[in-house]
Amino acid sequence: MQFIFRDMRKQIRRAALHLLRNTGIFRLLRESEWRRQRLLILCYHGISLEDEHQWRPGLYMEPRTLEQRLRILRTGDYNVLPLGEALQRLYAKELPRRSVSITFDDGTYDFYKQAYPIVKRYGFPVTVYQTTYYSDRRVPVFSLICSYLLWKRRGVVFSNGRELGLNSTMDLRTEDSRQAIVTALINLSATQNLSGLEKNEVACRLAGLLDIDYARLLQKRILQVMGAPEIAELSRDGVDFQLHTHRHRMPKDKSLFQKEIEDNRACLRGVSQKEAVHFCYPSGFYCQQFLPWLKAEGVISATTCDTGLATYRSDALLLPRFIDTTGGSGLDFESWLTGVGDLLAVRRRARRKAFPVID
Repeated sequence: MQFIFRDMRKQIRRAALHLLRNTGIFRLLRESEWRRQRLLILCYHGISLEDEHQWRPGLYMEPRTLEQRLRILRTGDYNVLPLGEALQRLYAKELPRRSVSITFDDGTYDFYKQAYPIVKRYGFPVTVYQTTYYSDRRVPVFSLICSYLLWKRRGVVFSNGRELGLNSTMDLRTEDSRQAIVTALINLSATQNLSGLEKNEVACRLAGLLDIDYARLLQKRILQVMGAPEIAELSRDGVDFQLHTHRHRMPKDKSLFQKEIEDNRACLRGVSQKEAVHFCYPSGFYCQQFLPWLKAEGVISATTCDTGLATYRSDALLLPRFIDTTGGSGLDFESWLTGVGDLLAVRRRARRKAFPVID
């Protein structure tokens, strides 16, 4: 019944958006003074190298979908501004009409391989919130690759889980059962205090049990973070790399929190030769105690995964964004560009991603 109501809400919303666009409301709001005073910060995560958008549609989209979105920005004559400039002009109340900024979270290799060539073709500035722990490790993020491998064999029951220290049966028929296996593998690796390379060996053994060519996934660099060479190359080409913590986590211990920022900044400084001062909360997780800690670290802005347009009244350390996903239509995307989507939105705090990038 819940799915029926959800589908009905989507249909009603789609019909309403079509009506508002066809009657000229999209255009009127897009050109309004109300919209001029607001900045839409777009949020993306991964652009699929293969089938990641089918595995995790809330995080990944196909290259052709990103291309379609950027084409809408171009044909709609939106002013795509560098994030730093956009925020400066937002708080100075000097934004041009139809202002937008583009951000990517995590900095996975697919940004280098798939997303950036498309963004560059359109000539748009872009900010990457880069996590750096895996940047000197040419291995996939452990929790993500385990989830991806299990998804590749969804619908099957394996009886050889003991080889990984699990129960004898690995039931891959439901998302919940696959998630339970991922959690068990993460807990085992923590109990055994495994290093990143040792966890990669576990993932390799899991792939072997599932009869998946792990070497090919490593070669394709699926679910890997960009390394220093890619970050340096893109930084020289004008990509703006900013803070996303070193280990993709937000400790509630002040000293550990500061270390996350300092380690992240040091890694970025070493390859980009620039000082990162903008921040994105990993997985959108934040609480009020983080704000003074960020200020003490010289952070001047921080974006969340909460949905909305930023105004000059927005707290610079709690900026909303629009998370564009595979499940969203071009019409829904356009509604957010014009501001209609913001007016129709149900306000809620973003939920954390199901899997953190860093374990």
